[in-house]
Amino acid sequence: QVHLVESGGGLVPPGGSLRLSCARSGETLKSHVMSWFRQAPGKERELVAAITSAGHNTNYADFVRGRFTISGDSAKGMVYLQMNALEPEDTAVYICNCRYYGTDYWGQGTQVTVSS
Repeated sequence: QVHLVESGGGLVPPGGSLRLSCARSGETLKSHVMSWFRQAPGKERELVAAITSAGHNTNYADFVRGRFTISGDSAKGMVYLQMNALEPEDTAVYICNCRYYGTDYWGQGTQVTVSS
């Protein structure tokens, strides 16, 4: 079993920044992929960014537009999402995901609200 706990969400004005953290615990994993998804009220859950456990490959949604950066420390079981130039449209629950050999594990999510 894999347990994921997110932190770092909050209320930030437009143009502001936040750094989200995801702590992974439980089963020791070999090669896996860590991702951040988000879900706004009334909308589908969507991928924001992903990173391989080795950290060599990253993938971003088009709407990130260079504003967000995903990083990780696999040995510590941590994944981060640095979000800059936040827009009201970024308001959502941000959810950490771990995909390991076809099995998805999800955290509970952390609320990000961008508003003046």
